[in-house]
Amino acid sequence: MSTHNLCCIGYITQDKVVTPQNTIYMPGGTSFYFAHAIKHLNTNDFLLVTALADCDMGIVEDIKKEGIDVKALPSTHSVCFENIYGENQNERTQRVTAKADPFTVEGLKDINAQIIHLGSLLADDFSLEIIKYLSGKGFLSVDVQGFLRKVDNEQVLPVDWEEKKEALKYIHILKANEAEMEVLTGCTEPHEAALLIADWGVKEVLLTLGDKGSLIYSKGQFHEIPAYPALRIVDATGCGDTYMVGYLYMRNKGMSYKEAGCFAAAMCTIKLQSHGPFSGTEAEINKIINFN
Repeated sequence: MSTHNLCCIGYITQDKVVTPQNTIYMPGGTSFYFAHAIKHLNTNDFLLVTALADCDMGIVEDIKKEGIDVKALPSTHSVCFENIYGENQNERTQRVTAKADPFTVEGLKDINAQIIHLGSLLADDFSLEIIKYLSGKGFLSVDVQGFLRKVDNEQVLPVDWEEKKEALKYIHILKANEAEMEVLTGCTEPHEAALLIADWGVKEVLLTLGDKGSLIYSKGQFHEIPAYPALRIVDATGCGDTYMVGYLYMRNKGMSYKEAGCFAAAMCTIKLQSHGPFSGTEAEINKIINFN
C-alpha cells in the first residue's frame, strides 16, 4: 500500500458565489480548491479524496486530467453551497441546499500519507472515530471551519465543537480564522487562543486574521506572518484552503513555520485577486515575499 506525501480529504461542492459585482456557478469545496492550487506547485505524491454524486463525477475526471491522483467515493448527493458576499469579503452568508454522505472508516481504510488534511465543510463530515483512525495513518491537519457549523433548514449556523477536547488530542496541525478561533476557545486575543488550543493537544496552531496577517504557534514559540497587500480583492472564496495548501506544501518540504506561513500568505494574496482557485506560480509567490 503506497504512502503519499500529502493527502487532502474533503467534498467537492457545487457552489453559487454571489458578490456585489456578479453571480458565478462553479465547483468548490476544500478538495476542489486544494487540488487546483497544488497543481500549480507540485502534484507528485499528492492524493485527493472526495465524495460526490455520480452526475458530478465529470469534475473528478477534469482534475485527473491535470495529473492529480484522485480517489472519488460515491454519494447520493453532492454538497451544494451558496456563498453571498457583501463589500467586505471577510463576511459572507451561506446556505446549504444539499448534503453528501458522511465519510466512513471503511471508505478511507486504504489512505496513507505523511500529512492528511481534513477539509471539513460541515460538522458531521468527519466523526471522532475517523479522526482517531486517520491520526494513525499520518500527521493529521484540520481546517476547523466545518466542525463549527451545522445546517438547519438550509441555513448554516455557528456551533461549538462538542468533541473538541477529545478530538484535538489527535490533530497535529489546526487552522482557524478569527471568528472560528473565538467560537472554539472563547478567546478574542489570538495569542491566548493559540496557547489554549495547544494545551488541548494541537502541535501546530495556525490562526488567520484577515488583513492583520496570521499567527503560528508551535513548540513554545509564536511566529507573526504578514498579510501581503493585494492589488484588488475579487473573490475570497477558498482563501483558507489556499493558505493550507501553501503551508502544508512547504512544511512537507521541510521549511520552517515562518517560511511556510509567509508562502501561504503570499498564495492567498494572489488568490484574492481573481475568481476561482489559486492559479499563480511559485515564482510569483516568492516575488511577493521578497518584494515585501
